Amino acid sequence: MEKAMEEARTAFAKDEIPVGAVIVCRDKIIARAHNLTETLNDPTAHAEMQVITSACTYLGGKYLDECTLYVTLEPCVMCAGACAWAQLGRLVYAATDPKKGYTLFSNSILHPKTEVSAGLLSDPAGQLMKDFFAGKR
Repeated sequence: MEKAMEEARTAFAKDEIPVGAVIVCRDKIIARAHNLTETLNDPTAHAEMQVITSACTYLGGKYLDECTLYVTLEPCVMCAGACAWAQLGRLVYAATDPKKGYTLFSNSILHPKTEVSAGLLSDPAGQLMKDFFAGKR
C-alpha cells in the first residue's frame, strides 16, 4: 500500500485527485498508476482502470485472478466492475469512499472469488484526500 500511496502523492502533485494503485502478482509489482482524469481529459482514467490495463498488458491476458490490487481509495462502481471483468483475485483498499464507493451500491459487483480487505493505511490516504479538496475550496 505504501507504493500506492506514492502514486497518490504523484497524482496530488499533478493536481489530480490523489488516488494511487499498484497490482502485485506473485510477490512482484507488475503495474502502478494514479488518477489521470484531468491530464487525459478522460472521466474513465481512474487509477484502477489505468493499473488494470497495464497489468493485463504485462501479463498478456485479461484475467488478474492471481493478482492483488492495492488502491488508496475504495473503488467506484466503474472500477469495481472492471475488477470483476478482470476476475481480480484480491482487492485491498485504504480509505472508504462514502460518496462514490462501490459498497454504497452492492458488495456483489466484484467477482465472487475476489477477496476484499479495507482500511490498510486509511488514515494517511484519507488525509491526503482531505488536503487535496481543502485546497480546492
